Amino acid sequence: MIKAPETAAPPRKRLFVTLMGVTCLIVVAVIFLAWWIPNRGLANIHPNLPHLVGIIMVVLSGMAILGTGLLVLTTALGKDIFLTRFMRLVVIKFLLPVIEFVGRLLGLDKDRIRQSFIAMNNSLVMSQRMKVKPDRILVLLPHCIQLSDCEIKVTGDINKCVHCGRCSIMGLVAIGRKYSVDISVATGGTLARKVIVEKRPKLVLAVACERDLTSGIKDCYPLPVIGILNERPFGPCFNTVVDVSKIDEALGQVLQMDELP
Repeated sequence: MIKAPETAAPPRKRLFVTLMGVTCLIVVAVIFLAWWIPNRGLANIHPNLPHLVGIIMVVLSGMAILGTGLLVLTTALGKDIFLTRFMRLVVIKFLLPVIEFVGRLLGLDKDRIRQSFIAMNNSLVMSQRMKVKPDRILVLLPHCIQLSDCEIKVTGDINKCVHCGRCSIMGLVAIGRKYSVDISVATGGTLARKVIVEKRPKLVLAVACERDLTSGIKDCYPLPVIGILNERPFGPCFNTVVDVSKIDEALGQVLQMDELP
């Protein structure tokens, strides 16, 4: 039987929220400078123009501060307060690249930022309180979850597993049968996207490393993705492990109650 890995501390949203606040302050500062620097020149064009531009800049700054506050409240309370889907778009398409840049300037580890982003994304998805039928959920796994020396390759059909218990696949097969959800193993990002197009799920629960999960969340938007990090006791992309209880817990929160066994 495979030994349960030492469970790493779950990724927290705190780092991403902190960097989000720093980014908000930078945006507000840039907006202010964009108004203040040409202020005298604008007055030469028309005496009221600096005031008009100032109002626009104040509105933009207010939107940045309000958006940051809504994101923090949504993730803190776990409730869909206002425009959560749009806020996910802002976080994924705009804030993430800016925050990664700010993190690099501060010398922060990229994977730590990605872990915090994944936690933030999961919180936003969960805040929508979605209830999805089992046949509209796809659990997507990386091929490295299976032991490299296993002769029974489960890519394409996880039910080929012979239940030897040497890797996480056995527990994942049990999860699939417990909830009647579709579980697929992908050998890379291209195949993962192909599986998603073919299955057309309403929600994806994906297991991968920080880089692949972050990339997958961005590529799949607006499709909601819940990301679960794998354990890598032997290094990346080789005999990785996943905490099956985390998948069980996540599915329990998003499945329609009348469909649970």
